[in-house]
Amino acid sequence: MKKILVIGAVGQIGSELVPLLRTKYGNENVVAAGHSKKPTDDLANAGPFEFVNVLDKESVETVVKDHGIDTIYNLAAILSATGEQKPQLAYNVNNNGYFNILEIGREQELERIMTPSSIAAFGPETPRDNTPNETILKPTTMYGITKVTGELLGNYYFQKYGLDVRGLRYPGIISSETPPGGGTTDYSIEMYYAAVKGEHYTSFLGEGSALPMMYMPDALKAIVDLAEADISKLTHHSDFNVNAMSFAPEELATSIQKECPEFTVDYKPDFRQAIADSWPKSLDDSAARQEWNWKPGYDLKAMTKDMIEKLTPKLTGE
Repeated sequence: MKKILVIGAVGQIGSELVPLLRTKYGNENVVAAGHSKKPTDDLANAGPFEFVNVLDKESVETVVKDHGIDTIYNLAAILSATGEQKPQLAYNVNNNGYFNILEIGREQELERIMTPSSIAAFGPETPRDNTPNETILKPTTMYGITKVTGELLGNYYFQKYGLDVRGLRYPGIISSETPPGGGTTDYSIEMYYAAVKGEHYTSFLGEGSALPMMYMPDALKAIVDLAEADISKLTHHSDFNVNAMSFAPEELATSIQKECPEFTVDYKPDFRQAIADSWPKSLDDSAARQEWNWKPGYDLKAMTKDMIEKLTPKLTGE
């Protein structure tokens, strides 16, 4: 990887992935790209920044050619909860936008395409405990449907054209740097915010709704480690399960209360409960561990401690 383009650089993952990649490969070698949202000064000033639209293939192609890009991280996506409110938009961005990226990769003979999938690719018929890498993929959300399509397309382009497409199925991702962005697992981030601000929190998922989760430092490590893995050791390509921990809302609340004893929570499930109920409770990520030595660094206790330490000065000024 000599020149990297990160599409969706202003989003939850992208805004933290870009600085990591710039530290690793050099500021000038990582081009951040967003659609319309204004980037932070740090993101825009530390290295190249471009505005692109994945639905406008030419706008992406121009950036790829102008900067001599050989690797694309495609993070542009409409997430699960937002996708159920705007399914047509989710289909268009997540499917047609990604198809444009793959075509650019094929036509420009790029070295690598990285794109995340999600536990949303699973559905109610998937085994929910220790969900295997190879299993039934029949999601009930538009977001999930687009993620299954993306996995299949990525594998197709690898087999058909030899384009090195790699992806992993992210669980819910928790970040101290970016606010919630329309995902079903965002209750967890909201809960931390409420606790640090001294507010009561009402969870939109009910008690017992255990889901696989991951702290952002591990999420970044996972996708970069996969990008750098020896391709000769990979049996899978676009569909690696990766996991770090699993917990339900009340378990997260208990973890937070050990750091913030006054914190209180109640539970009023909304439409997102049905989405969560169709997803796994835990993942078998043995394929990732065997093929590219995946290993997370954070459990629930360590994540909660770090989240509160990082959010406290940001939200309270203390």
